[in-house]
Amino acid sequence: MITREQIPAVLDHPVYDAEGNKVGEAKHVFLDDATGRPEWVTVKTGLFGTSESFVPIREADLVQDHLEVPYPKNKIKDAPHVDVDGGGHLSEDEEHRLYEYYGIDWDEAWQRANRPGEGGWAHSGGESGTGTAGAAGAAGAAGYAGTGERAEADTGMTEGAGTGTDMGERARAGERAGTRDDDAMTRSEERMKAGVERRERGHARLRKYVVTEEVEQTVPVRREEVRVEREPITDANRDAAMSGEPISEAEHEVTLHEERPVVETETVPVERVRLTTDERVEEETVRGQVRKERIDTEGDEGDEPRNP
Repeated sequence: MITREQIPAVLDHPVYDAEGNKVGEAKHVFLDDATGRPEWVTVKTGLFGTSESFVPIREADLVQDHLEVPYPKNKIKDAPHVDVDGGGHLSEDEEHRLYEYYGIDWDEAWQRANRPGEGGWAHSGGESGTGTAGAAGAAGAAGYAGTGERAEADTGMTEGAGTGTDMGERARAGERAGTRDDDAMTRSEERMKAGVERRERGHARLRKYVVTEEVEQTVPVRREEVRVEREPITDANRDAAMSGEPISEAEHEVTLHEERPVVETETVPVERVRLTTDERVEEETVRGQVRKERIDTEGDEGDEPRNP
C-alpha cells in the first residue's frame, strides 16, 4: 500500500500492470477524507495520454521509479469513466461503481474503515469522502469534502485532527504555495505532442464486365461477270471453226462465282490490370491547448509583480 509520503514519487511516473506492461503515467492521487490515506490513482492512457483511468492503490507497490498495480492493462483502460475535474472528489455512486468494477466488496471496505483500531478506507455520512492530491503539496492533502458527525465518530477522529474540510483547505493552501523543504518553487508546463494514427479512408476494387460495341472493317470481295469475246476467223483458228455443221443451233454455259464477307470473332488477351497504392505526404496543422504555470512575486515594499 502506498503511503502519503510516497505520493510525490508516484505522480508523473510510469504505472505498470500485473504482467509488467506499461499502462501510462500517474496523474492524480485521491485520498480518503476520513483516514487521509491514498485510495485511488488516475493513470493517463489512450493516444497521447488523453484519457484518465482510476485504479485502486490499496494493493499497489512502488518499485524503483514506477508504480505496479495488480490489474491487467486492458481492465484499467476499460474502467468506468469518472470526471477528474469535478471538484476534486468522487461521489459515492462513482466510488461504488469503481469498487464493483475492480471486484472490491463495498460492505467489506466499509467495515474495515469503521472497525476500531483498524485502518482502511473510511466513508462519511454524507457524500463519499474521497479527495484528490495534486503534484504539489500532495503529501499533506486529505481532500475537500466528507465532513459530518458520522465521519468524525466512525473513524475516531479527534478534535485536533480536524475535519475533511479543514484538511482540504490545508491541501489547497499547500498546492497554492507549491513549496517543499527548500526555498525554490517548481514551475511546470504542458507540452503538446503531435503524432499520427493510421485508419481506413475508403476502398478501391477492380470489376470486370462485358460490353458490346459496333465495329466496322472494310474487306475486298470478288465476283465473276460475263464478258463476250469475239475474234475473227484466221488461218490459225479456221480448222476449229469449220469442225461442226455449217448451219446449226448450239448452247454454251459458264458458271459465275462471287465472294461474300464472313464475320467471326476470336478472344485474345490484350492487357493485365492490377491495383497498387502510392503514398502522398501532405502537411497538416494541428492545434491544441496546453496549460502553463506562472509564478508571481509579492512584496510589502510596493514592488510590481513580475510574471515570467
